[in-house]
Amino acid sequence: MSTDKPEVRVAILDLYEGVANEGMRGFRDILDRYKAQHGLELSYQIFDVRLKGQVPDTGFDVYISSGGPGSPLDSEGTEWEKKYFRLMDKLEAHNKKEGTQKKHVFFVCHSFQLMCRRYNLGDINLRRSPSFGILPVHLTEAGRNEPVFEGLADPFYTVDSRSWQVTNPNTERFAELGMEILALEKERPHVNLPRAIMAIRFNEYFFATQFHPEADASGIKNMLLREDKKDEVIAEHGEGKYREMLERLEDPDKIVHTQKTIIPNFLDEAILKALSY
Repeated sequence: MSTDKPEVRVAILDLYEGVANEGMRGFRDILDRYKAQHGLELSYQIFDVRLKGQVPDTGFDVYISSGGPGSPLDSEGTEWEKKYFRLMDKLEAHNKKEGTQKKHVFFVCHSFQLMCRRYNLGDINLRRSPSFGILPVHLTEAGRNEPVFEGLADPFYTVDSRSWQVTNPNTERFAELGMEILALEKERPHVNLPRAIMAIRFNEYFFATQFHPEADASGIKNMLLREDKKDEVIAEHGEGKYREMLERLEDPDKIVHTQKTIIPNFLDEAILKALSY
């Protein structure tokens, strides 16, 4: 490799629709840290997909598509979603061409749900009550062999923040498309409800999580200390679990480790492997 710093361009697709969030800061922090750690000439550009209809072209090296508020069903047929899916079609077509540097995409939460709808991978429905907190995620057999999850415990802990979910996987579609379920939400033996799908590898270059691997301890602590979030967590999980979540934020093996593992592992695949060719 030459002594010049390799140039890497990342597109961040912001699906938050102008709603205040911790996710975008989390992505920026991870990318800034990765840039410094690997001595890369890495730049990123943010595209406001839902509010402004901004969608990048196919000239970026890596794409990260964020979470966001609201129903993943109601946007069907909207102009911004048509643009969003057209981009994914173009990236998929590019990745199928011989001899091209592949374009990797990481989909988070709302983006995960949109893509599951696009591929018809399962039922997309409103949870009985919102899920919010630092919660365990269990790996499937495929997940235990997934390079992006290398270094994680089973279960591992991450930030789960969603009102919607994807359940009851369409196994025929998964088999037909060669996709794999990598993780499931925690087992709830006392609740007779299907477990939500928490991570999927759509293909060699498209990776998706229903949870928030970009979330960091300080941002989530600020959210948990807000009265509305505190009340929401206590109503769903009880006061003991709320206190446990605050303690988990301080544990280096839980959310801190997850934030320093999943997206950096994905970037290793998307960037370092490409640079070594």
